[in-house]
Amino acid sequence: MQIQKVPYEGWQHNASISNDHAELIVTLDVGPRVIAYNTPRGANVFKNYPDQLGGSGESEWMIRGGHRLWVAPEADVSYALDNSPVVHELLPNGIKLDTPAAAPFDLRKLLTITLDENSTHVTLHHKLVNESKKPVEISSWGLSVMAPGGLEIIPLPELGEHPRDLLPNRLLVPWPYTDMTDARWRFGSDFITLRQTQEGGPTKLGLRHTGKWVAYLNGETLFIKTIDYVPGAVYTDFGCNFETFTNPEMLEIESLSPLKTLEPGQSVEHTENWYLVGGVAQPPSLQEQDLGEWITPILEGFGL
Repeated sequence: MQIQKVPYEGWQHNASISNDHAELIVTLDVGPRVIAYNTPRGANVFKNYPDQLGGSGESEWMIRGGHRLWVAPEADVSYALDNSPVVHELLPNGIKLDTPAAAPFDLRKLLTITLDENSTHVTLHHKLVNESKKPVEISSWGLSVMAPGGLEIIPLPELGEHPRDLLPNRLLVPWPYTDMTDARWRFGSDFITLRQTQEGGPTKLGLRHTGKWVAYLNGETLFIKTIDYVPGAVYTDFGCNFETFTNPEMLEIESLSPLKTLEPGQSVEHTENWYLVGGVAQPPSLQEQDLGEWITPILEGFGL
């Protein structure tokens, strides 16, 4: 395990967290944000916006790319500026980022990132603290901005049968600009897949996701992200703990905590786990059976 300060794409203050299996680059000049994640010989799985790298102090919110901690439901508070240096604490196997609360929303952001010593496994803990003088109803929101050209794989609950199964077991929420006939989507019996392409406008769906994971296959690299679901909890956006968005530039894989009303001093939080597989063989096809037989042993190798 190595943790060292490195320059990255114009920023002089960044933490590189690495082992023999994976490397993370975490910016310290802005954020909190993970800007890169890759295997030793692999490409960054995240989209970076070159014209926004190396900058700071802008008067408007910048997407930049990578993975960020945001605030849901999406509103002005989501776009609170994160263009200033973060407070950081180095850990034996990672880093803790702390963004002090700032007007007008007075929300403190904390993102703790750790890398397992002997694998690609990354654990991210997202936390929002209400440091204002009034209650706020929010969720913590983790958004991973993926590099273009890949295929997102979203597992679905097991199919039931009629008349035995009389109650619904899935929730699907389309956004107003989502065309359900869009060819980038494929709705199967076991999986939903979403292809990132340079064609087509923005599209977004949310799910009550109980399948524990979502994957993104780009070239020979498979990125896996866990999505927690708390039974009985209230979630934003009609009940979504998972959302995904794509446009011609990138694809986002998004996790959300339960929606909570925070009194002053209270917090809301949630955790993600990431895994990378480099040099992965392609699935024989995207047919349901082939895709399932291809990804199941990979998931089992990570205990998923």
